[in-house]
Amino acid sequence: MSNAVTQIPAAPSAQALQHFEAAFAFETDCWDTHDALQQAEPGFVLIDARGPAHYQRGHVPGAINIPHAKIIESRLATHPAGTLFVVYCAGPHCNGAARAAVRLARLGRPVKLMAGGITGWIDEGFELAEGTGHD
Repeated sequence: MSNAVTQIPAAPSAQALQHFEAAFAFETDCWDTHDALQQAEPGFVLIDARGPAHYQRGHVPGAINIPHAKIIESRLATHPAGTLFVVYCAGPHCNGAARAAVRLARLGRPVKLMAGGITGWIDEGFELAEGTGHD
């Protein structure tokens, strides 16, 4: 019996492996981001790509606020060219992180998206910081 799940066959295992392994080059998740932020040097700069008012109400501790439309080279000048940026926004219903990732990639900057955004962060049980940050 056919249904929406089985109507199209699954990809061969080798192709599935290639696809899912490649996804890690583009995304990380809230748990791994949180774990890395516990280290003295996490190896990336975390950018909250939402507007300042949302950032002030609650953001991932350690994140800087650069709204996606304001990501320009001069705002990144204090970070060496090879710096990895991890971007997030409100959550799966928001494309601000993807927009930020596009802008960073166009500037030649390494970037990953934190899947889940603020919604995922809260779902994992992690705390938010309030107030203004730095960039």
